[in-house]
Amino acid sequence: MKTVLITGFEPFGGEQINPSWEVVSRLDNAIIRGCRVVARQLPCVFGESLSVLNAAIDALSPALVLAVGQAGGRSDITVERVAINVDDARIADNKGQQPVDMPIVIDGPAAWFSTLPIKAMVSAMREAGVPASVSQTAGTFVCNHVMYGLLHKLSGLSEVKGGFIHIPYLPQQAAAHPGAPSMAAETVRQALEIAIETALQVEKDLVVTGGATH
Repeated sequence: MKTVLITGFEPFGGEQINPSWEVVSRLDNAIIRGCRVVARQLPCVFGESLSVLNAAIDALSPALVLAVGQAGGRSDITVERVAINVDDARIADNKGQQPVDMPIVIDGPAAWFSTLPIKAMVSAMREAGVPASVSQTAGTFVCNHVMYGLLHKLSGLSEVKGGFIHIPYLPQQAAAHPGAPSMAAETVRQALEIAIETALQVEKDLVVTGGATH
């Protein structure tokens, strides 16, 4: 049986929970389109997060890798298009590191694009009634660090698809951030199940608009 590796992060930035791990952990050992889903938690730490991720990829030899992270303030499920080769941390990570204008991979390409069918995934989520969109930036914190590092590693494993999804706060987090949007854990879980199923099924992405004006 093929394996799908899905990752979430530990809490960071003063939050008590991280919605990515809260939901991703619920998918551990699920079977989707004949594949077993394995969930792993990543530390919200530059460098260490990639060490944990790469070790999991080496151990599991997955057919698909989907990394998931928190994007507090976003109102929908956002499937990331691109990761850039820079760490520029507005806040410190969970070990106090705060790199500024540092490359993730020295002499690596400026950017890596997701190898997932991102527009088909967004379309399938919307058809199921889940708010979703394509995102043009994964930021410059640990989420972008992980997405870039993941795609850099998978560039030598052309048969393995990979990418990154950002999710909103859970309602209990948004309660501490008046006015911030949120999404229920079960809705996020449904979206991630759809994302995995679509990524496993679709080889050629939809040619539909997913761009942004700013």
